[in-house]
Amino acid sequence: MAKQFDLSDDSVVVVVGSGAGGGTLGTELALKGVKTVILEAGARHEIPDFQNDEWGSFSQISWLDKRTTSGDWRVAKDFSGLPAWLVKAVGGSTIHWAGASLRFQDHEWKVRSVYGDVPGANLLDWPIEAAEMDPWYTMAEDRMGVTRTHGIDGLPGNNNFKIMKKGADKLGYTQCHTGRMAINTAPRDGRGPCQQIGFCFQGCKSGAKWSTLYSEIPKGEATGKLEVRPNAQVLKIEHDSSGKVTGVLYADADGNQHLQKARAVAVAGNSIESPRLLLNSASSMFPDGLANSSGQVGRNYMRHMTGSVYAVFDKPVNMYRGTTMAGIIQDESINDPSRGFVGGYEMETLSLGVPFMAAFLDPGAWGREFTSAMDMYEHMAGMWLVGEDMPQESNRISLHPTEKDQHGLPVPNVHFDDHPNDIAMRNHAFQQGAAVYDAVGATRTFPTPPYPSTHNLGTNRMSAKARDGVVNKWGQAHDVSNLFVSDGSVFTTGAAENPTLTIVALALRQADRIASEMSKGNL
Repeated sequence: MAKQFDLSDDSVVVVVGSGAGGGTLGTELALKGVKTVILEAGARHEIPDFQNDEWGSFSQISWLDKRTTSGDWRVAKDFSGLPAWLVKAVGGSTIHWAGASLRFQDHEWKVRSVYGDVPGANLLDWPIEAAEMDPWYTMAEDRMGVTRTHGIDGLPGNNNFKIMKKGADKLGYTQCHTGRMAINTAPRDGRGPCQQIGFCFQGCKSGAKWSTLYSEIPKGEATGKLEVRPNAQVLKIEHDSSGKVTGVLYADADGNQHLQKARAVAVAGNSIESPRLLLNSASSMFPDGLANSSGQVGRNYMRHMTGSVYAVFDKPVNMYRGTTMAGIIQDESINDPSRGFVGGYEMETLSLGVPFMAAFLDPGAWGREFTSAMDMYEHMAGMWLVGEDMPQESNRISLHPTEKDQHGLPVPNVHFDDHPNDIAMRNHAFQQGAAVYDAVGATRTFPTPPYPSTHNLGTNRMSAKARDGVVNKWGQAHDVSNLFVSDGSVFTTGAAENPTLTIVALALRQADRIASEMSKGNL
């Protein structure tokens, strides 16, 4: 497709990445009349291209570029080249996500004040008040069609949920339902309802699940103000002698490099690629990387406290039938330090297909325990545990000293060590998850350690003071007035909830701010 906007057009806003943050921001700017170019590193796959085949889909859409890992987390040992399970395609990880759309609890915006000093944790209050986010959450929920909000019915519960609910009831949990999901229960926004196909992590063949690929971007393109350029991997952000950004250098599918001029740049490449891009954009004026006067770019990497619990029952469960994550227990998401940790966690239904189940159970453990578990696949129920992990300055994305990518740039190294609070929370969650299943007669339960990360957060965090973070409350770089960050990397702390709804709400709020500042002549 011919380029809609000229490479020399310095009146456009360039958005790097097309996922929950970038795809929403780019579309919303276009709807507000702002000329916008989204540069997406991956290809464009529409709904007919999706595969109902986990392995096939994984190789089609996943971000498989070279990365390295370090630290004491299990992922560095078992998946050293795959620290994160993300998407490299138009729509980003909104193609692969499960759809869970939960608001932060009020206290989670101010955990430094609420939790106090947690040794080893680099806690900071968000520079945003909970009340300030209410209208943006409301707008995001309406935009995404989140169930159990604004009169939208909840999804039906599958067998996996029914077992969770029965166990939750027996343990005295009171907040168990089929979740707040950005998946249609009835036709809405030009998309049909969920067909209960299952296997939601590989692109929704029915289009019932919200994704920027088909729910947002086409609306932006219809205005004539949005151009999406796939297979355009951004290598460096350029700036002028005053320190303002002037454009981005990117490589096309053939490796040819182009410079797209820009009035402003918004980086939304996820919490690994976004800090990597800022660090790779170092110059004589910014020797430590762009927007990094604080030294915080790449630091405070969070990936949520995660793990899973699977249980085997006498009778078949067929957990893979129906919407994957339409089931949640929220009782443990509160902050109750008497449990031995600060923060809380959610329990959410989860089923993986046979290939991923085999890969994630315990790689390399091809013994009797492993095979007997796989033999009982149809008799299994499963849940994912997701909770607030502690930001640590030493958990970080850095540039590898010797390894280079296909464009000759240093690859990102992802370093992560569990904080003692994360470990205490995970052990509590394993215990409670097993108790849910034991209460309804499980013959065997087994905790499964964390998979490659899907909730990647921090690394360009928001802060009130420039010395404490990378961007201000609008996601605007403290050091560079026309540079923004628009993804989960701006999270000051992680909260217990799946992050996508908050990323979308922040992107809508940021679009409003950018358009307003442009109209005032401030950008």
